[in-house]
Amino acid sequence: MTALVIAEHDNHHLKNATLNALTAAQECATQVHILVMGSGSGSVAAQAAALAGVAKVVHVDSPQLAHPLAETVSAQVLAYLQASPGYTHVLFASTASGKNIAPRVAALLDVAQISDITKVISADTFERPIYAGNAIATVQSLDPVKVITVRTTGFDAAKQGSSIAPVESLQAVAGTALSEFLGQEVALSDRPELTGAKVIVSGGRALGSNEKFAEVLTPLADKLGAALGASRAAVDAGYAPNDWQVGQTGKIVAPELYVACGISGAIQHLAGMKDSKVIVAINKDPEAPIFSVADYGLEADLFEAVPEWVKLL
Repeated sequence: MTALVIAEHDNHHLKNATLNALTAAQECATQVHILVMGSGSGSVAAQAAALAGVAKVVHVDSPQLAHPLAETVSAQVLAYLQASPGYTHVLFASTASGKNIAPRVAALLDVAQISDITKVISADTFERPIYAGNAIATVQSLDPVKVITVRTTGFDAAKQGSSIAPVESLQAVAGTALSEFLGQEVALSDRPELTGAKVIVSGGRALGSNEKFAEVLTPLADKLGAALGASRAAVDAGYAPNDWQVGQTGKIVAPELYVACGISGAIQHLAGMKDSKVIVAINKDPEAPIFSVADYGLEADLFEAVPEWVKLL
């Protein structure tokens, strides 16, 4: 059995989510290949080839792949699978990009997609969370090719290997006219990426404003070298940008330390962070659900407690 991992990258660096997907792939099949598609992405292919457990890297480099539009990428994946039959698994990280491309690939292959797996039981049987993580479903697929998205918090990141896998270069297939890249707005930050951060400081609606978010949480995040996150309620209220949202409808995270400030702990938020190694909750409501999953809970006014914590740091 051979698995194909679809690499996610920025044409310069392989994203950490791909390392988690690679670990899942190694549990699914006896051999793992990585498909790198991009423009000027030779360094990404080299990084992928250096990972432990990778038998081969397939590199497709073309200007039309500079921006990973789902229609273009899925067409390229399908063309490669048709030209190289024998793959039993195709794995994507369960990120915004992976969730956009995987269902298109599954539909083109006429197979079911298996979403957000957290455990590999066997080559055809997997576990995935349902009902906001309150239940775990065991899913078995009899499809000849399993198209899978991998919840990154469920698997350790793959490590560097002791040898370099061969890199095979392929020509890109003709592009699709279904979509066109017009532009993007990128928010640059010196902070760690939310999904890969070891420490996250998150705030809820209790902060009351965008200004309070910056005034209260930013100094703590600076001291801890943390990424900033937010609950859905805080994002909906305009206190924080969308890409900070942690939860079932936001980003799934599992840092070493998660600090929840003024977050009540709605089910959809807990689904996104309850796998964190250590959870610290600060809330003045003793009945807040967040305390049920917290390793350390402080019943206090966050506007007093957080500045005091910053002083002690």
